[in-house]
Amino acid sequence: MTMLHVEKMTKQFGGLRAIDSLDLTIKKGQILGLIGPNGAGKSTAFNCIAGSFGPTSGEITFEGKRINGHKPWNLCKMGLARTFQIVKPFASKNVLYNVTVASFVTTNSRKVAEEKALAVLESLNFANKKDILAGNLTIADRKRLEIAKALATEPKLLLLDEVMAGLRPNEVDEMVDILKTLRDRGVTIFVIEHIMRAIMALSDRVVVIQFGKKIAEGTPQEIANNEAVIKAYLGEDYVAARN
Repeated sequence: MTMLHVEKMTKQFGGLRAIDSLDLTIKKGQILGLIGPNGAGKSTAFNCIAGSFGPTSGEITFEGKRINGHKPWNLCKMGLARTFQIVKPFASKNVLYNVTVASFVTTNSRKVAEEKALAVLESLNFANKKDILAGNLTIADRKRLEIAKALATEPKLLLLDEVMAGLRPNEVDEMVDILKTLRDRGVTIFVIEHIMRAIMALSDRVVVIQFGKKIAEGTPQEIANNEAVIKAYLGEDYVAARN
């Protein structure tokens, strides 16, 4: 079953075409990675899909329903949630409070919202920090809190924008395990990431974009050996020397 289908999506900012006729499909239960050099348009693609702003042209469908122009909060209620590259929790409130706020997407009851939030924290092995102020968390724990908030909305599709940026190698490995567990529990995942060993270990398929255009798509192994991808990251001189 197709969870998300993007067809010829284009986003124009004045004379700048940030996304250029992007096509991609995510199947239910899949982890799809989106990679590309800095400025390639990855976050812009996420913003279009998640409703932060609409595409200039093209079609976005979620579970078969066209979602162009839908607001982020309505998409969240439909089951499409996202995290942000720069995390901004309620720093003066504790972890449980932050996740409880997100739980109100699916309930009007404070008691039920707290129960849902606590269940999410337990599923992430994070309940032991529920009373810590968000502003006192480490970077790794703030990233985990960002995921917890998104999960508290009970998403079918989770968009993750560089949730491993700034983490130490052992923290990256732990995050990869967490995301694989979420997938095994039925959450479909679309992830942007710059840490290549993480994206390759995590993804079922990988899409590569450069200057807003898709230049490659395939399994992690196929992407790792794709000369267009290597050229985009390392330059033509590297490819010529390699050959």
